[in-house]
Amino acid sequence: MKVLATRRFPGPAWDELTDVEVGTVDAPRPDVEALLVANEEVDEALLASLPSLRLVANFGVGYDRIDVAACRARGVAVTNTPGVLDAATADLALALMLAARRRIFEGDRLVRDGGWTVPWSAGPFLGRELTGATLGIVGMGRIGSAVAQRARGFEMRVLGVRSREGNLDEVLREADVVSLHVPLTAATTGLLSRERLALLRDGATLVNTARGGVVDEEALVDELVAGRISAGLDVFVDEPRVPERLLGLPNVVLTPHIASATVETRAAMTRIVVDNVLAAERGEPLKTPVP
Repeated sequence: MKVLATRRFPGPAWDELTDVEVGTVDAPRPDVEALLVANEEVDEALLASLPSLRLVANFGVGYDRIDVAACRARGVAVTNTPGVLDAATADLALALMLAARRRIFEGDRLVRDGGWTVPWSAGPFLGRELTGATLGIVGMGRIGSAVAQRARGFEMRVLGVRSREGNLDEVLREADVVSLHVPLTAATTGLLSRERLALLRDGATLVNTARGGVVDEEALVDELVAGRISAGLDVFVDEPRVPERLLGLPNVVLTPHIASATVETRAAMTRIVVDNVLAAERGEPLKTPVP
């Protein structure tokens, strides 16, 4: 099976692919049978340029930029890498909660800039505790459940809601911290609208390790500029572009979409991608097909 990958994926499993090319599709490629992507756009035009394509294997659990319906119409299977990145993503969500609530990066910058002038002071850098706080988890799937498990170690009260179902507005009103763990779909785009962001209590913290489009980004920036809430953001609407107004704010922690970025997790993701390619080569059932 001729494989075209948009990049070389990390981990030892990669070396099991025998006919793989790293590059982009700049012209029709009738030889390519499997396309490996990291949630890059796969649309009708791209599919038309790959007439022999049998498989799109996505390096990641989210596949919102892949036109699954168009793939299905052409008989092209789509796979992703669920399960193996739950722990790493949950860990980062907790790290962002702590960093934002305890103002860790503000303190780091102060020390590096030479602004720490007394050995200890009761005044500056008063943060908010995570221990005992109420955590609202929007999206109680594998990752949301892993976050809930970790939150219990901080004696947090956990309120879970499944995206648009249940008492989302009530959870937003009651939570000290809100963590987002829903896929980006037509139903979840803009789920946290300007009106819903306004429901967050003063001093609340919003953490997003899901997709930027789940939140009305402009409204979120307005809330952060006003200083009413804080945030930890790993994802943005138009990556790698980050809204300019966020860059100088002290009440937001920004990371470059690194929720799954651990050596162990990325290697496990590659393992699943390669297993799906090998299964397709052998004519066996795919390991993690997208429904």
